[in-house]
Amino acid sequence: MAYTEEQIHKLNQQFKGIPPEEIISWAIQYAKNPLVTTNFRPYEVAILHAVTDVSPHIPVVWCDTGYNTPNTYKHAEELIARLHLNVKLYVPKQTSSHRDAIMGIPGIDDPRHQLFTEQVKLEPFRRAMEEHKPDVWFTNLRQGQTALRDSLDILSLSRDGVLKVSPFYHYNDSQLDAYLKDRNLPNEHKYFDPTKVLENRECGLHT
Repeated sequence: MAYTEEQIHKLNQQFKGIPPEEIISWAIQYAKNPLVTTNFRPYEVAILHAVTDVSPHIPVVWCDTGYNTPNTYKHAEELIARLHLNVKLYVPKQTSSHRDAIMGIPGIDDPRHQLFTEQVKLEPFRRAMEEHKPDVWFTNLRQGQTALRDSLDILSLSRDGVLKVSPFYHYNDSQLDAYLKDRNLPNEHKYFDPTKVLENRECGLHT
């Protein structure tokens, strides 16, 4: 799926207000090698349910930092079983116990923070994308999360030219709560991202 920025801009105008499942169906129709990424953070169940409802066997790339809360791991297992997710798990090359002994979890002002983020998030993600080589990448990016994400839209291009599809981009928390309630889907709020001290920081995957 090769699109110019102008084509993407026009499509984004057309897709605003369109139900997520219709956007997903459009992307799946033209995709040769789609995937969806997740970390099982709050509201991730929405994108997982919506995408697998259209494409049940789509690869679900989970880059697990190794620092998730027990609640998040239990939530992940529940969704994997309930939605029959085709999970492709990627983890850092170093265990969290080893890393804890060497550097712990550095703060954002610590010069080791960049290395920490590279080890637990960026390297596993790059490895996943290199192995799967997607042309369409479904994400749950939403407007209002960060300054960078406010500059994106339902459709955007990654640095590698992969078409990112964020069908819930214009949804706020209340709208997502209603989406989950209507479908009797569980949510998870006890999520911990060790690379972010502030909720509105970017980890580097979408920059």
